Amino acid sequence: MTSILQPGVGVTFDKAELAKNQGVLSISKNVEAAKNKPWYQYFIELIPQNPVDSAARAFGGEIIALMFFSLIFGYALSVTVKDENNPLIKGLDTVFTASLKVIEWAMLLAPYGIFAIVFNTTYRLGAGFLQNVAYFAGVVVLGLLIQQFVVYSAFLKIFAKTNPWEFFKGCKEVYVYAFSTASSNATLPIALEAAEKTLKMPPQIARFVLTCGASANQNGTALFEGVVVLFLAQVYGINLPLESQFVVVLMSVLAGIGTAGVPGGSLPLIAILCVSVGIPAEGMGLILGVDRFLDMCRTTLNVSGDLVITKLVSATVSQKDIEAAKNFEC
Repeated sequence: MTSILQPGVGVTFDKAELAKNQGVLSISKNVEAAKNKPWYQYFIELIPQNPVDSAARAFGGEIIALMFFSLIFGYALSVTVKDENNPLIKGLDTVFTASLKVIEWAMLLAPYGIFAIVFNTTYRLGAGFLQNVAYFAGVVVLGLLIQQFVVYSAFLKIFAKTNPWEFFKGCKEVYVYAFSTASSNATLPIALEAAEKTLKMPPQIARFVLTCGASANQNGTALFEGVVVLFLAQVYGINLPLESQFVVVLMSVLAGIGTAGVPGGSLPLIAILCVSVGIPAEGMGLILGVDRFLDMCRTTLNVSGDLVITKLVSATVSQKDIEAAKNFEC
């Protein structure tokens, strides 16, 4: 949709300054390199030769390798470490909590910084730039609506044998809460209550799937991140080839898994995505003015996706299997 509707086309920069921008020069090199890169090279680059070096050079294009290593290492930890009081688990949890606190402090300053960025951008590019931003927001919302009412509806109807509109009606309280808080984590208790009491899904399935989904199933966030990257590429006048767009999609999905379920949690990862394909990270300032509204929209889709997946899993498990699992636990 972003490639067809092209919301970033029409923004005019000073060509002399644009030619000096290292990010734009970098993306041009990446595009040329992608044209000559064999398809299997993308899979080879998934495996880092040195994970520590990839972490240090994450902003230099090593983010995919770092994400892949993190997934493998995280799975290995889940297999080998069974004690929640393990020192390593406590240490990682402390780092995660501290990182969320830093993001919280940054979000306190965000309204003032966003105003300054939007004001400066509008002053340099003219008020017509705001039309591109509105167009961009429209493309994101349209993509979210298609995912919600076309993709989710089809899966509910075909695989869960459920009336999509009745299902969405039962989720309306969850949607309102997710939209107002823009936080998947804050909405989790409401989603659990709706799944068990309103939608009548098995508690064992709902609690497991929804808890995992709050951090690992970020459909709306992945969609938004992909649109942002392609939008900024269009703004800077770079046409990404199909290979690079595929990489953007892959990275958006992986980044969605690692996104914190708090307001603005996807912004740091979008910056990494931009840099990894050579797009200047400062270009994010162009969309920050509408990010809060879009954050509310994509969080609603994230939570809706968790509930839909829960319903799909519930539809494949019989009551007999659930009772058998209860007896096994006992």
